[in-house]
Amino acid sequence: MSSSKTKLERWEHRLKQVFDEIDAEFEREGTWRTFRRHPNRPPAGATSNREDDGLFDLGAAFSVGIGSQHGPGYVVQARIATLDRVPRAAQEKFEAEVIRRLEEKLPAAFPGVALHVDRDGPVYKIHGDLSLGSL
Repeated sequence: MSSSKTKLERWEHRLKQVFDEIDAEFEREGTWRTFRRHPNRPPAGATSNREDDGLFDLGAAFSVGIGSQHGPGYVVQARIATLDRVPRAAQEKFEAEVIRRLEEKLPAAFPGVALHVDRDGPVYKIHGDLSLGSL
């Protein structure tokens, strides 16, 4: 990665790598193959951005935290990209597995940084030390 990137860009790139790793794991495992990939999405790994292909759309978007019990952080986006009906229980199970894997991988991606993943109203949020450290 170019050193001309800002600390924020490097931080968000590292976070995206975590989500891409989780996405790739789901695609390999095939646990959710009861759902068919949206017909407008190419097969997994066919594009330069895992958010745009395959069965899963994983990522996070920054929120300043107005009205949040956890303040600023990254709202987790975890969706099964399909036209099939995804029962609420299946979506909740999928989200829980994404969160479990995030909690497992974030410490390795951001060593020494206190990050937490918690429910924040109807969504999950990555929050904690967002100071960008020594990136």
